[in-house]
Amino acid sequence: MIKRTIIFSNPTRISLRNGQLICQNNDSNEVKQAPIEDLGFVVLEHQQIFISLPLLNALINNNVAVIFCDDQHMPSSMLLNLEGHTTQAELFGHQLHASEPLKKSLWKQTVEAKIMNQAALLSSLGLRESDLIALGRDVKSGDTTNREGAAARIYWKRLFGRDFERDRYGSSPNHMLNYGYIILRAAVARALCGSGLLPTIGIFHHNRYNSFCLADDIMEPYRPFIDQKVFELFNTDFDAEKLTTRIKMKLLEILSADVVVQKMKRPLMVALSLTTASLARCFAGEVKKISYPALPP
Repeated sequence: MIKRTIIFSNPTRISLRNGQLICQNNDSNEVKQAPIEDLGFVVLEHQQIFISLPLLNALINNNVAVIFCDDQHMPSSMLLNLEGHTTQAELFGHQLHASEPLKKSLWKQTVEAKIMNQAALLSSLGLRESDLIALGRDVKSGDTTNREGAAARIYWKRLFGRDFERDRYGSSPNHMLNYGYIILRAAVARALCGSGLLPTIGIFHHNRYNSFCLADDIMEPYRPFIDQKVFELFNTDFDAEKLTTRIKMKLLEILSADVVVQKMKRPLMVALSLTTASLARCFAGEVKKISYPALPP
């Protein structure tokens, strides 16, 4: 079942009643409701939102990622369920004791999948991709030769033009990329928790101040799906220079967009769960390959 994403961008009171999320608009007094079990993500954007503790508990118990935004309306933190799997302690053990060769192999697969999806996006837009494919086929264990970085230097210039620099604080469309990646990161973290894994312990990313190193690892091959949507918006939407609520909703739609994983079309949100479940099996020694989606060329 595809879970719903709800974004609250107005002053609202949100509470729980009979297993339903109840929201009341402070200005119009309009009341709406949604079943908790239908939700996957709740984005709290406005600074005058009041949410009840029973509702937060119900959302977390149903593995709903609750995303909080700062006063600039950008996602800044989230709540996740840390008891979302029946054999979680065993899975944590597999993850924590993963060998270096295994982690290097997993990172190699991750970088390969990312570069191939970047190449597929360029191909779909009629842009040259052969050099990226060559880089994707030349990734070493642990990506010791940094083929990921080499591909990025080609990819961004070709996708958004020679003058574009991918930078968090850079010019448009960096603001849309930032927002899309933050939502993707939250979705990956939710899927990891649902598969009984710790989002904190990465296979490549390591930072004492980063609580989502593994999410940052696993989201890499999914980034081109965000890039594809941002490219579309940037080139067709007259309002794309501003991060409006409408633009945000279009970026959130990516979570339910179809992707190809395990040779079948699945919504991206479902594909994430398949990816993280396969990662858990890799840590347990049951399989050697992560199931990543492929962006069609």
